[in-house]
Amino acid sequence: MSFFKNIFSSDKKANLDKGLEKSKTTFFDKLSKAVVGKSKVDADVLDDLEEILVTSDVGVNTTLKIIERIEARVSKDKYVGTEALNRILREEIAGLLSETNSGEATEFSVPQTQNPYVIMVVGVNGAGKTTTIGKLAYQLKKQGLNVVLGAADTFRAAAIDQLQVWADRVGVPIIKQSMGSDPASVAFDTLQSAVTSKADVVIIDTAGRLHNKVNLMNELTKVKRVMQKVVDHSPHEVLLVLDGSTGHNAFEQAKQFTAATEVTALAITKLDGTAKGGVVIGISDEFQIPVRYIGVGEGLEDLQVFNKFEFVDSFFK
Repeated sequence: MSFFKNIFSSDKKANLDKGLEKSKTTFFDKLSKAVVGKSKVDADVLDDLEEILVTSDVGVNTTLKIIERIEARVSKDKYVGTEALNRILREEIAGLLSETNSGEATEFSVPQTQNPYVIMVVGVNGAGKTTTIGKLAYQLKKQGLNVVLGAADTFRAAAIDQLQVWADRVGVPIIKQSMGSDPASVAFDTLQSAVTSKADVVIIDTAGRLHNKVNLMNELTKVKRVMQKVVDHSPHEVLLVLDGSTGHNAFEQAKQFTAATEVTALAITKLDGTAKGGVVIGISDEFQIPVRYIGVGEGLEDLQVFNKFEFVDSFFK
């Protein structure tokens, strides 16, 4: 199957193309300057390409992997013209993403379980965590699923209020307590309510702070332990929300949260306002965690299921 089969709707693809425009333009402006006057991919071109990938927030380790793969192809083929570099880059990045991100999902869905499917959402304040939860609830509800939100970020009153706004906007129930309440208690109440109402999906918000990794780890571990008293094996998914526009800082956040809890999926937001779209490639490869969703705009439809084929196609279009 071609890496680049068009399986998105035209509207989704247009939004993705637009959302990655800044990243793509910046990347290819740099690449064009690196190969101007060159007829073949040589050591100098590869050195320039390495710098371009690193400054595009692909990350050092992932950049070295890509360069090594291209070097191997250049060595094997003996002569590779610079006009072929775009195609080779596209193929190697798609191959790299394929190692972590399996499947070709384009629609929002969750695995079928006997109990509610429980998603615990983690991430620092300002990364777009609450917005991602709201948009995810909207998309899942649109698929006919019954969704319940749990406001377990009780550290900030604003977090509870913001989630309430999204619950009202989307039209889904929210379980909450007052600011300062025990997050595990909120999670427990949310899951009990979801079981009683036979909900399909539960999305639990958690505190977005990293001032003390030990405290964060203890809190998230306690929340998970309490959840399992109500729904076996929950949470079924731990979704880390990262702000793609922060570039290298998003790598640091991923390091902190993957050390504090078992992250199983990523959502990378705010890609439309940045030239740092390469961060999707680097974080996915570096942490070997699949990217589940990407945010490419402010609209409800601008949270998209991450599809590696369409992402690479838009990036290199």
